[in-house]
Amino acid sequence: MTDKPTALIIDDEVQIRRLLHIVLEGDGYRVLESESGEQGLSDIALRRPDVVLLDLGLPKVDGLTVLRRLREWSRVPVLVLTVRAGAEEKVAALDAGADDYVTKPFDSPELLARLRAIQRRASLGKDEPYFQAGPLAVDFNSHTVTVNGQEVMLTATEYALLRVLAQHAGKVVTHRQLLREVWGPNAENQSQYLRVYMNHLRKKIEVPDAKERLLKTEPGIGYRLILPAQK
Repeated sequence: MTDKPTALIIDDEVQIRRLLHIVLEGDGYRVLESESGEQGLSDIALRRPDVVLLDLGLPKVDGLTVLRRLREWSRVPVLVLTVRAGAEEKVAALDAGADDYVTKPFDSPELLARLRAIQRRASLGKDEPYFQAGPLAVDFNSHTVTVNGQEVMLTATEYALLRVLAQHAGKVVTHRQLLREVWGPNAENQSQYLRVYMNHLRKKIEVPDAKERLLKTEPGIGYRLILPAQK
């Protein structure tokens, strides 16, 4: 038996699998490999990895199909790998159940940071009564928000947005998901609401002189509440 976390790579490119294997082993992971979507789904079911790195550009059964099938029965953290820099494919992957993404060619330290973040979020669980990220603290039982120990007064909408972001901390939450969860399914295209309220929220919870921002905008995709030590 080993205490090392297990990472499963699902990618049809041998060179990418080899590179990822080296990077992950160097960071203390036990590494498994699958060369197709079908094999990857089988390996997840049989070998129960702690985290999955999934290429979206798989032949036959593509990465989005793998994600949708996987999310029918598993919540294992998934980091998707994509060669496309545009927002459309990334949004589709996040909406299908991915926890985060990196774009090929990837930066190894960033990839490892994203892996740690999605594993940390998975271990926290959604029902924790208390959340903290740097100077920000949220008590979900009392609906109390503090920054550097000072209580911050949020409107009901601002608090609802922060709650969703905190529950998915470290992960990009898409515009559509935020609109759906805060305003309801009929508001998915009302992005102007989101921009206004996110600006208000940012002004209330960000520390002006802080080295790092808590709320990161992912252009064309959504927003991310940064966890400590996450890029």
